[in-house]
Amino acid sequence: MTAVSIAFRPPAPKPRETPLGFFGMISALRRNPLEIWTRAHYELPVLVGRGVMGDRAVVSDPMGVRRIFLDNAANYRKDDLQLRVLRPALGNGLLTSEGDEWRAQRRSLAPLFTPRQVAAFGEAMAQATREGVERFDRRRPGQRIDMAQEMARLTLEILEHTLFSQGLGRDTGEFQRAVTHYFDTVGRIDPFDLLGLPQFLPRLGRLRGRATLDWFARAVDDIVAARRSLIESGETPPRDVLTLLLEAQDPETGQGMREDDLRANIVTFIGAGHETTANALTWTFYLLSQAQDWREKVEAEAQAQLDAGPIDTLPERMPVTRAVFEEALRLYPPAAFLSRAAIADDEISGKLIRAGTVVTVSPFLLHRHRKLWREPDLFDPTRFLGENRDKIDRYAYIPFGAGPRICIGMGFAMQEALIVIAHLARRFRFDLAPGHRVHAVQRVTLRPQGGMPMVIRPLQPQITSA
Repeated sequence: MTAVSIAFRPPAPKPRETPLGFFGMISALRRNPLEIWTRAHYELPVLVGRGVMGDRAVVSDPMGVRRIFLDNAANYRKDDLQLRVLRPALGNGLLTSEGDEWRAQRRSLAPLFTPRQVAAFGEAMAQATREGVERFDRRRPGQRIDMAQEMARLTLEILEHTLFSQGLGRDTGEFQRAVTHYFDTVGRIDPFDLLGLPQFLPRLGRLRGRATLDWFARAVDDIVAARRSLIESGETPPRDVLTLLLEAQDPETGQGMREDDLRANIVTFIGAGHETTANALTWTFYLLSQAQDWREKVEAEAQAQLDAGPIDTLPERMPVTRAVFEEALRLYPPAAFLSRAAIADDEISGKLIRAGTVVTVSPFLLHRHRKLWREPDLFDPTRFLGENRDKIDRYAYIPFGAGPRICIGMGFAMQEALIVIAHLARRFRFDLAPGHRVHAVQRVTLRPQGGMPMVIRPLQPQITSA
């Protein structure tokens, strides 16, 4: 029997009673970083300590989060461990660059994701989703599917209709497999990186993922070359993000984007851009499968609103669906760890943060903190409905980050997700496959370990032509 949402406690690692020792910590960070948190992390605003890996602080006080990401953001740079994990694939793009270089890239890319520009992508998102619905229509009722793979494929197809409208030059299945392999190899924290050992020492994950990184480099080169060839031929290129990236200029300097930065940001938009939304959608449909009352509300809202107005106004017309999605982002934020290194001494919530301290703000931890949320481990979308939404501290809920480095694609992702949920919820129900045990694992992004096997059932008869 499907559980009722008010009592539904989605699976998550149980908080530890005592901190892990050095080798236990390294093992857990390699296996699944979500497993390192103790009960104290879920109850105290700031924990500061010194160990064999140096000074560490974990901040879950909203005012402290604000200080790190906004008020004193200049004092907190991306830490070395985070960069060692991300830069092999993402280069020196928007996610990994710092200082003036980051500011120049952000200024150049900001016009690509204005509300007006995102709204203009709405119909293309809907068209890609309708094609996905047709693919689901061909499934047998009761057939078992991997929702994680299906959402990854669909979000990649949406990228092909919006950001890269001439296609990615590769089969979407190839991209899915490449991204998955990256997160399972290069995306896992290596003990050598934890110990700060020199980069010339080989990392097993990086060696295993080298072929994938080379594949991404070739794919991006082909995408850029094809678009430049089209432009040089005199034809009018599509006004998608790829064209806009090639034309992007820093509004302060008038300089175009450097070639390495261009390629790094294309990889970022393809890899991180589709992976994070796909994971969030997968978690959403899983949560709905366990909460029959909320699933029925989303289905009713989709029936009433999907065709009731312009597609770009859908997020405004579906408050229940948006609340469900925001609750999914609370429980399973795609970026579960955010970390910075303090450049100079600082004070957060009365605690001294020494220069060089690695400061972690974990959205996974913050969103389940006992002092910030009522019954934080329960699935309860009412938190995001009506005046309840206004009561949430801006820095207690950060699924897209916060401050100047907040995710540039946040509006794109929200619109995309609600369009996908509305189309699928109007036509199908997805139930967790019997016997499957759901387990969240951190591999750069927060993913369901082993995928998300679900059973698909149509809500409406398929429409066939005479």
